[in-house]
Amino acid sequence: MATMQDCLFCRLVAGQIPSERVYETEAVLAFRDIHPQAPAHVLVIPKQHLDGFASLDERTAELPGQMALVVNEVARRLAFFDSGYRVVCNQGVDGGQTVGHLHWHVLGGRALHWPPG
Repeated sequence: MATMQDCLFCRLVAGQIPSERVYETEAVLAFRDIHPQAPAHVLVIPKQHLDGFASLDERTAELPGQMALVVNEVARRLAFFDSGYRVVCNQGVDGGQTVGHLHWHVLGGRALHWPPG
């Protein structure tokens, strides 16, 4: 996985790469995906670098809760909280993770069918 120095999302958090920020807290940032898969497609990331979901441990156990609160706020702000949305976290190569920084995809704005595809 990427180091903090060459991590795309760490550079985005630092303001070195532009993004369309939707919401942020002291610990979490939400921004629009540049390749949206739904009318609303937002990425929610911790500002602290973690390689992925499997990197969570006792020291970072509070981050998923903080990220979940941001997901709900994003859904409210983008007006799909009541109609529904999907939250996806890919872990590792076989899980489809393409950026080595923990992130959740929040998709909404249309009916999302199962299985995804």
